[in-house]
Formats: sequence, structure tokens, C-alpha cells
Amino acid sequence: MKHPNEIHRRTSSFQTTDRSGQGISLNRRRFLKTAAQAGALLAMPYVVPGTVLGKDGAVAPSDKIILGGLGIGGRGRYVLGCFLQAPDVQCVAICDVRAERRQAAKRLVDSRYQNNDCETTYDMNAFLARQDIDAVLIATGPNWHATAATMAANAGKDVYCEKPCTKNISQSLLLAETFRRTGRVFQAGTQRRSLPNFMFSIELAQRGKLGRLETLYAHPGGLGTKTSGWLPTESEPPKEEVDWDTYLGPAAWRPYNSKWLDGFNFEKGGGLVGGGCLEWGSHCVDLCQWANDADNTAPVEYEPKNGQLHARYANGVKLVMRNDGWLPLGSCPVRFEGTTGWVETGDNGDIVASSPDLLVGKGAKIGGYPADFHVRNFLDCVKSRALTRANADAACYAHIACHAANVALFLNRKVKYDPVKNEFIGDEEANRLRSEAIREPWRI
Repeated sequence: MKHPNEIHRRTSSFQTTDRSGQGISLNRRRFLKTAAQAGALLAMPYVVPGTVLGKDGAVAPSDKIILGGLGIGGRGRYVLGCFLQAPDVQCVAICDVRAERRQAAKRLVDSRYQNNDCETTYDMNAFLARQDIDAVLIATGPNWHATAATMAANAGKDVYCEKPCTKNISQSLLLAETFRRTGRVFQAGTQRRSLPNFMFSIELAQRGKLGRLETLYAHPGGLGTKTSGWLPTESEPPKEEVDWDTYLGPAAWRPYNSKWLDGFNFEKGGGLVGGGCLEWGSHCVDLCQWANDADNTAPVEYEPKNGQLHARYANGVKLVMRNDGWLPLGSCPVRFEGTTGWVETGDNGDIVASSPDLLVGKGAKIGGYPADFHVRNFLDCVKSRALTRANADAACYAHIACHAANVALFLNRKVKYDPVKNEFIGDEEANRLRSEAIREPWRI
């Protein structure tokens, strides 16, 4: 056993290394002196900027949602602007196959933050692989929506996706399954779900204020269906200017023509141009679904009648898609009729009902269908991990209702649909239209 003094002597010096790896002897007195100096430095007051701590209305960096924008054109720039208004959002990257749109979106972002930090790319895989991005705004052409949203969820991103969100019934089911499996947050860009006049009208229907619901009316914005075409070949621009192959994405290949670059009118569903009732239907039919508490199902019967599309739910409620016969309440009108009353509203923010008593407590009028409230709902759910108002399941079945209606319109006859098995009943011709061939490598 060693003498206590020997133990003290052996522990009164320390060995450490410098950057070269050479040993440095540090005796106890020098160590204590150095420690005392360090302690004095630590004891000095250290001023932390309030922005770091989230004081004075600022949002701490650790609480910010890091956003990336994918496919930012006209509508995309508007919605991106709504995101940029939120103090708890930091947009760091823009991905678009068109150089002019990449740069326009970058200018918008850099102007908001007064810097030049927003990065741009046309490589979607590299964009989605970024580990710093929490959420993605998808505002590509509708042809890309479901595929891009699925890829983003699989990459661990939460998604705000413009509508129409899917091309067909199969994609609708895949979208919902993907977000259930990954646990990511999804918000369809059906912003009327977050506007007071529509929410109030739907509450009247859901709470029995109209009596037992009988008929729902949706404005489809057109009921025509036709397949996408083939335009004359034009000289294809450089890839860094327009990545044509990626622009086509899941759609069938065709030669470059600049007219197709209006992605909003390229392909919306099942290879259809214009998308039949899918265009406005993804808003108006969606609101009727919500009014009928049908976010997890769809009508079971669809039939074209006298320029309208008539559908019926399993609970007996009827859904009528019609382009005319509306009160002058602006675009995207809906009407809900029950056994004791009715209510109708549209984008001008006004609400008309069968009785003034139904309108008590309707709140302030907000017209013009802004997306701010819907974006805020998405951001709050990104933080809480709660379901958004237009979550993937709700979007799935609202889109299925539109796709099934389009099948009936395309075939020009009645079809019956099973929303549990998600197939048309005894109808091989209709069932073939539930999906479409997806061009490699975009098939998921």
C-alpha cells in the first residue's frame, strides 16, 4: 500500500496533449490558476440576443419550421407568400424545373429575409434529400402532386399540397396510406375548409340545424372530360432552363411544346385535360363531403343527368354537381338542404339561409378565399402533429368522389362504387379507369 503523501505527489500534476499530440505537463498550481481564470470569465454577464430566446415577439430559431418550395409558379408564389408572412417559418430552398420560376421564387424569398440565402435547384431528389427541410409546399402542375407528395413523405417531410392532389382513385388511396404509414402531416390546398363562411355553413349541416340532410349541391366548374393530346414538336430548351423530362414526370412522354408548360392545364386526372369535375370539385365536392361527415367514405352511385352529375351516399344523402342555378355569391358555391332548412354560400363571403335565425353568430365576413388561415392550420399541426382540416384521408375520399364522377362522365352512364373495397361494382370497364400507367422512374 502506497503512502498517502506518495499518492498526493502522483496526483499533483496532470498530463494533457497539445494539437500536435505532444504531452504537456500541467502542475496543480497552474491548473488551479487556469481554472480560476476560466471561472471568472464564465461569471461575467453574457448577453443573449432576444431573437435567440424568442423575446419581443421574435421566434427562436429552434422553434422555426424550415420550408422548401417545390414547383412554384403563379399559384405557388401566392401560397408561398402566405407562408413567408408567418414569423415561425424560414424558407431555405426552391426547386422548379423552370429557371425563370426558380429565380422568381428566390427573389420573393430573399426579399422577405433581406438576404441572398435561398438556394435553388431543378433536382427534386437532391431537394427532398436535404435534412434541414421540415416541410414542403408542393405547387407543381396537378400531374405531379400525388407523386411529389408521396416522395416528400417518404423523405420525412410534412406536406402542404395544392389541389387537385391526385390523378386517379389509385393515387388517392396511395396518398392516404403513405401519410398514415409515415406519420407525416398533410394539408391539401383546399383552403375553403379554413374560411369562416364555409365553416359556419358546414356546422349548420353537421349539427342538425337544417334538419336531416337530404341534398348537397357542389359547383364543379365544368363537367367535360377529354384525354390529353399531342402537340407539334418544338425545339427542346437546355435542361437547366426547362427540364422537360422531369416536367412530364408521371405523365406519358410526348415531344416538347411550350404550350404544355402551362402545367395547370396540362393533366389533372386520369390523363384528362381539364379534369371534368375535379377542378372546382376538389374544393366544392370536398366541402359537401365534410358537411355530410363523409371524410372517410364517398358516394356509392354516380350518374350523368341533363348536364349535371347526380351522386348518392350510402346514408341516402344526394350530391348534385351543377354549373348553374346558383345565387350570386361568387365562385365555388355550395348549398346544403335539409328537411327543415337550407344554407348557401360562396367565395364573396356572404351566407344566405332559409331563415335569418340560422345566421345568428356567423361572425365577420371574409371574401376572396385567402389561404392564410389554411396555411396557419398546417403550421400549427406541424408543431402539434395533429390532423389538419384537409388531411390526407379527407383529401383521398373527396378526390375519389370526383374521380368516380369523372368515370361516369367519361363513360356517359351510371356507375356504382364500393368505398370499402374501393372498386366499381361489377364494372370492368370502369375499374380499368381507377388507375393509369405511370412512366418510369416515377411509379411508386
